[in-house]
Amino acid sequence: MHYLDYNEKKSHGTQDFPLEFYHVDQEHPRYEMPFHWHRELEIIHILRGRFTAYLNEEIYAARAGDFLFINQGTVHGGTPDNCVYECIVFDPDPLLGQVAACRRQLRLLLEGDSLIRAHFSADDLPFRNAALALFDAARSEAPGHELNTAGALFSLFGVLFSHPEYREEGRAPVLYAKRIRLLKPVLEHIEQNYMRPLTLADLAKITGMSPRYFCRFFRTFIHRTPIDYLNYYRVEQACRFLSSPMTVTEAAYLCGFNDSSYFVKIFKKYKGITPRQYQKSDQPR
Repeated sequence: MHYLDYNEKKSHGTQDFPLEFYHVDQEHPRYEMPFHWHRELEIIHILRGRFTAYLNEEIYAARAGDFLFINQGTVHGGTPDNCVYECIVFDPDPLLGQVAACRRQLRLLLEGDSLIRAHFSADDLPFRNAALALFDAARSEAPGHELNTAGALFSLFGVLFSHPEYREEGRAPVLYAKRIRLLKPVLEHIEQNYMRPLTLADLAKITGMSPRYFCRFFRTFIHRTPIDYLNYYRVEQACRFLSSPMTVTEAAYLCGFNDSSYFVKIFKKYKGITPRQYQKSDQPR
């Protein structure tokens, strides 16, 4: 399951039913959620532990029972803490937009004129009950589960638009939209080139900013410095490589570390254990 990626190119679900359910626990090599975005909507349900979500410039602390609603195009990432969570990623337009009476609300949502509230606690009962029904239907593999899932989606959006769970946005402010457009190519560049030498100056050049100003700009959204995030992303990729038959030195090289000793130091900083210890803990028991 490698759905947690920048500007996702993959499809979720099928062409006929563009909705997919994911379950993520601590054993998964992509347990951490690197920053990414997609045109689909996403709902995250925290099953256990805590999850710190970063959505554009906002931070949300979610705990067991809470839900996070990711609006279209939102740059988002997350840090789980002893957490198990599940996600539904879906394109509401083909699923709900074929019903003429629903198109106006969906157009407001998909064109950025309104935004659903991002964080719903376990005490938000109307949303919680509708969302739990949606996850139950999406999780099922029984015949007819698509009908139940589509029905649950209609019910959920009925709750969202009949309660004050969204706000009218108008078009996003020009300056804010420009900042998002500047950030996304930087994240894509890290994704595509993390295995090569990258400097702060290289990343700043993408935005046309000075390294000093770029560092402040990047931290506003990602809540890490650019180099800190680059190393974090490299370590996450290394975990994927270390889950396969590969030496620590090979994994280090593939993730942009030319010095295996430095790789071990950085890996331990983010994971609390050495790469070799991670490999041993990842072996089937």
